[in-house]
Formats: sequence, C-alpha cells, structure tokens
Amino acid sequence: MQIPPKQVDVLVLGGGNAALCAAIAARRLGASVLVVEAAPKFYRGGNTRHTRNMRCAHDAATDHLTGPYGEDEFWEDLYRVTEGHTDEDLARYMIAQSKDILPWIAEQGVRFQPSLGGTLSLGRTNSFFLGGGRAMLNALYLTAEKLGVQVIYDAPAVHLDIVKDAFRSATVRIDGADHVIRAKSLVAAAGGFEANIEWLKQGWGEPADNFLIRGTPYNRGDVLKMLLDNGVLPIGDPTQCHAVAIDARAPKFDGGIITRLDCVVFGIVVNRNAERFYDEGEDFWPKRYAIWGRLVAAQPDQIAYIVFDAKSLRMFMPSLFPPVEANSLEELAAKLDLPVDPFVKTLTEFNDAVRPGTFDHTELDDCRTEGLALQKSHWARRIDQAPFYAYPVRPGITFTYLGTRVDRDARMQMADGGKAANMFAAGEIMAGNVLGRGYAAGIGMTIGSVFGRIAGERAAQNAHD
Repeated sequence: MQIPPKQVDVLVLGGGNAALCAAIAARRLGASVLVVEAAPKFYRGGNTRHTRNMRCAHDAATDHLTGPYGEDEFWEDLYRVTEGHTDEDLARYMIAQSKDILPWIAEQGVRFQPSLGGTLSLGRTNSFFLGGGRAMLNALYLTAEKLGVQVIYDAPAVHLDIVKDAFRSATVRIDGADHVIRAKSLVAAAGGFEANIEWLKQGWGEPADNFLIRGTPYNRGDVLKMLLDNGVLPIGDPTQCHAVAIDARAPKFDGGIITRLDCVVFGIVVNRNAERFYDEGEDFWPKRYAIWGRLVAAQPDQIAYIVFDAKSLRMFMPSLFPPVEANSLEELAAKLDLPVDPFVKTLTEFNDAVRPGTFDHTELDDCRTEGLALQKSHWARRIDQAPFYAYPVRPGITFTYLGTRVDRDARMQMADGGKAANMFAAGEIMAGNVLGRGYAAGIGMTIGSVFGRIAGERAAQNAHD
C-alpha cells in the first residue's frame, strides 16, 4: 500500500505534462514535492499520453523546426482561432515564455523529432516529441523521480481543506483509506471535466450522450469542482472545449490521437440527411481541425460522414479503423445508411461546381467551387474516381475550457476579488484563460508546460517564504 507523507512543501494534484513540469520546477528550487495522480500508473499522464507535439515561439530554424515562428505570428494565430476570446495579457505572456520552454523541456530529458508530414503542415511551428506523448511523459517522470519527487498513483483527491483564500490540506483516497496531506502550497493540474458526461450535459443537453471522449476517463473535474465550491474564481464557458471530429467507431473513452481524422480537406462532409453543412476548405487543417467537433455536435444525432475518392486515399494519416469502401456512390450511401438520392444529388452538384485549378494541400490553392449555396474555398476536386470512401465521425472531446482564473504567476484568483494565498494552477484546469474558444494544434501542451513551470516555481517560492 502506498503511504503518502503527512506534509510536504508543494502538493501537485494531477499527473500529466503540466503537473510534471510543476513538480520538476518546484523540486529544482529545493521544495519537497508530492505528485498525486488519480489514475493507475499504467494510465498516468492524463491527455498528455495522446499528444504528439507542442507549439512554441522561436526565432530560427532548428534540427527539428524548418523556420522561425515569431511571437507576433503566434499571437495572430491564437487570436484568429479564438476569435478574440482570450486574455491577451496572459496569452502574450505565455507566448513570450514559450520561447524558453523548448530548451527547458529538453533539459528534462524530452527528445524531439522532425514534423510528421501529410496535412499537418506543422514543420515550422510545432515541435514533435520523439516517441509521442507517452515517451515525453516517461522522460518527465524519470527526471522527477531522480530529483526526489514522490509520486502516488490511483489516489484521487476527495476533499480540499481551504479556508478563505488559503489551502491547508487535501484528503486523498488510497486503496479505500483516506489520508490527509498538508502542504504549504498547492498546484492544481488535474485536467478538465470532459470525462464527466453528466457535467457535459449541463451545458450541452442530451446530445452530450453521443460525444466520444478522446482522452483519459479520469478527467472528471473533481478537483476543479472542489476549487470552485471553495471560492476560486471560474473562467470560461462550460460548453467551450477542444472538440474534433473523430472516427465514430472509436471507444467511448481513451481512443486517443489515432482516432482523429485529417481528411476533411480532401473531400466533403455530409450529415445524416446527406447535406453539406460547412466549408471543408476554409483554411489550413491545423488552424481549423478543432472546429469540426462542434460542427458535428450541431448535426442530427451528432454524426457526420467524410466522403472522398480513390485519388485522395493515401494523402492523409488514416484512422485506426479502415474507411467504408464502395464501387459507386449509391453503394456507399447504402453502406452508410444514408438516403441514396439526396446523397447522389449532393455529390453530383458538388462535382459540377468544381472549377479547374492546381491542387496543392500545402497552400491555399485555387481549387474551389462556384455556384453552390455553400462553397468549398480551397482544395476542391471532383469526387469521381472509384472506389469511393467515407469515414463516419462524431464529436471527440479532448478537454474542456471551464477552469480557474489565474494571473501571470499561475496563482488562482478568488471570487471575492482577492488572490489565493498559496494555490496555483496549470494545464487544462486553467486553459480557459487563454482558450476562450477554438484551438490550434499544440497549444494545450504549451499552456501546460509554460504555466506548469511557473506554477511550480511560484509554489516553491511561496513554501519557502
């Protein structure tokens, strides 16, 4: 049985990237640190297990990045995807701090590799982890343990003792027994509430029953709820989240990155009535892929179908599951249980509207439609080369944006207008400060790493004061 210490300098709730960055940073400043992870050891790490890369500002090309990505460009990308729903001061501060986070992460044992190809188009902006998110996590855990950070698994926090603006202790349940752990500082890095379907339904209603959860089933929002119930100031909209279109055949929880589909730009997307409902070629995929979860969520029965043909089959990273295949559009509609005549009509009208151009998925090309009520702006090609293919997709929720309000020091803000005395937050649990809506590839890891390091350092300094 794992027996936690009765008191530490810094208690970190959570076990993903943000938590580990906080733990390492605090320990490097001499604080005693305990990491409490609700998941069993095999499932440690929250959604970090499923990630591939992170987006950081940098001034020049490196061994794994093809060119510079300045702070202003990063800000413009973030502003565009959030449509201005972001705390500009915190966002710009995070972006500035991200320039130093890549070498810092590397110093903790994390290794990088060149970008993956296909539709990602991230070789200049995003750094890919060698071996993916699990390898990154393993490196961070190894460094933390070598530094003397203690980690306890399968240990959910069930109660927080907070008096006014000050944290005193957490009650953690281990093997059915409750243990009280006192700490001078608290870092909350326990994720959002995306795995709590009942909480999702409070904002989304019954459609949430059809949502798939891409990440860990352990992110149920228990720590977030306890903090908000104890007077921490909330930030964000409970219906805003990182939601993408994933294979409808994926498991309810923990399907991960391999169930995401990156082929929207190569075809069209129809709902169960065989109707298109959005411009599939609006912008580059890394900037727009995160809108498709919400778009599908608004469709009947929260399901849609990506339709393409043989010439596009090998141009994107496939899902874990093979596409539905047919030798005719009529056969494909039947296999998808879609109305045949409307399906064929939608495809025929689309094909007739395609205008000649030079197809190039790495640029905003001139392949477009004309004459449709809903145009496709770029990468429009006739879907006319058998076999024909389709992927059924549903909303895949990665993480939620409702969280705790923080300042530049990652210090929680209180609903009464003051600052928390000794409580800090990092990662998904405070992502809503930066992400009011929308998403761009790799920003979640940036939020976790930057504010994780800041939270750990400030928590350690607070403990020493």
